[in-house]
Amino acid sequence: MFEFQTINQSVEDILIKEKGSKFIGFAYPVNSESDVKDQLNQLKERHPKATHHCYAYRLGISGENYRANDDGEPSGSAGLPIYNQLLAHGITNILVIVVRYYGGTKLGVGGLVKTYKETAKMTLEEAVIITKELESDLEIKFKFSQQNTIFTLLNRYDGKILNFDAQDLCAIAARIKTSQKESISGELSEMLLEYHFL
Repeated sequence: MFEFQTINQSVEDILIKEKGSKFIGFAYPVNSESDVKDQLNQLKERHPKATHHCYAYRLGISGENYRANDDGEPSGSAGLPIYNQLLAHGITNILVIVVRYYGGTKLGVGGLVKTYKETAKMTLEEAVIITKELESDLEIKFKFSQQNTIFTLLNRYDGKILNFDAQDLCAIAARIKTSQKESISGELSEMLLEYHFL
């Protein structure tokens, strides 16, 4: 399992109105819990008067790191219906937030579950779901005279160069597909090079 499904870019401002309340859906591709925090904080700044900022996220290749938050709505009426939509779409590394402006009429738990689910579903239907390959970061140290060999090797593995420090002893940081980790490790070991995955 070296790939996962996620969304290619953010989806914002998907609006549902229910009995005077406004529910606004947002979806963001995220890679870490700090990404989740950043997006939540930004949205709270954009919608400071909203009654609730309910959300769910999944992180990790099989969505092993996840959370659903009701943000003051009755337990299980908001975060869970949003989270279930992430499961239904089979996506991970994603955060979906539904911002609610209370309109004066209570919807009851059933009404909330239905509306949060519907808002999350409509938001995700606007998203483009893509398959991404898992990647690993690698650092290699080598003599300046070996740089052509290293560049050729990384090129063969479609490696992305993140940083190159050219000294007598060079250091290069690159990103490769995790599925190729074993093969490239074998070649680097044969060259007796110092390397490690970050």
